[in-house]
Amino acid sequence: MKKRFLVGTAVLAVAAFALTACAGTAGSSTTTSGITKAVAAKATSAQDFGGIDGLVAAANAEGQLNVITLPPSWANYGAIIDGFKKKYPKITINSANPDGSSADEVSAAKAQKGQDTAPDVFDIGTAVLQQNLNLVAPYKVKNWADIPAQFKDASGAWYYDYSGLMSIGYDSKVIKTAPKSINDLLGSAYQGKVAIKGNPTQANEAASAVYLAALQSGGSADNIQPGLDFFSKLKKAGNFLAVTPTQATVASGETPVVIQWSYNNLAWGAAGGASGNPDYKTVVLPGTALGSYYNQAINVDAPHPAAARLWEEYLYSPEVQNLYLAAGAYPATLQAMIAAKTVDQQTLTTVGEPPKDFVQLTAAQATTAGALLNSKWAAAIG
Repeated sequence: MKKRFLVGTAVLAVAAFALTACAGTAGSSTTTSGITKAVAAKATSAQDFGGIDGLVAAANAEGQLNVITLPPSWANYGAIIDGFKKKYPKITINSANPDGSSADEVSAAKAQKGQDTAPDVFDIGTAVLQQNLNLVAPYKVKNWADIPAQFKDASGAWYYDYSGLMSIGYDSKVIKTAPKSINDLLGSAYQGKVAIKGNPTQANEAASAVYLAALQSGGSADNIQPGLDFFSKLKKAGNFLAVTPTQATVASGETPVVIQWSYNNLAWGAAGGASGNPDYKTVVLPGTALGSYYNQAINVDAPHPAAARLWEEYLYSPEVQNLYLAAGAYPATLQAMIAAKTVDQQTLTTVGEPPKDFVQLTAAQATTAGALLNSKWAAAIG
């Protein structure tokens, strides 16, 4: 359990061990690899391309991959995207709206359907995903068996990729004493200083801040009302900021306290190297930790369906699962990698395995919690 506080020493520094342009124009219905777009769009495994080499050829022929809401500091996506570019230099990655939310991913897929600019893949929160399952196409990566059964849809519609722990980041020049409980944030030292990552009705990370408050306030995964009550108190105390925080707003003093995933808080601190703030600290509160795996899924209307599938194969390779781990984001195949000895042991030793008692909302719980947020969030902070 104590090792979860040490994640920052591994962040980004270990990433060195592994390896946006404007959108392209519409391609022909048949690629130079001989695989039609229609065939690629229906492919449920690499075998439908004749194997990985055939998938690579089809993706190279498309030449483009559209990703969305992947900021470079989030779960090591800067290094992950750079690694993909190096491994597949014939494919241009177009990265849209890096600071967007899960809801923004869905909006883009719907608004840009049929256009070359539409997202090919999603990295998306569970509640938003479960409301939009009609937007995803089933696909099983080569090492499908390495993903635990409870971490994936049996048909391949979605699969967990990584999880962090919900944490509090704070500028130690402003907040002199580290918070020890969620209720500390109600104190006068936090007047006008506490922010979360967006609107909880749209962004999973923001919603998870409410879930953490619920767990810390006598609630549970089945009852997040105490979390809403906490944020209502935070607003009435004058401590809650309706500002979406960034590293820039932390640096300017506008949002000195941020509730967000541990891998993001850590990347904003000393572990972020030259781009980090050495005075920015991260705390995972005592008691039950809150985690939440994000989901990978392929857009059913992906303009580059082969490249989308190659991206998923790449993400679930040990190379990239280790890159998630290097940022303090626990990858979905971690236990399989430990068993196969493909995990980067030095990183795992520093980061520590995820606590066995952390709570994660199930798909059903996230859907119920999301409905409550939709109906009561505005009133809670009104």
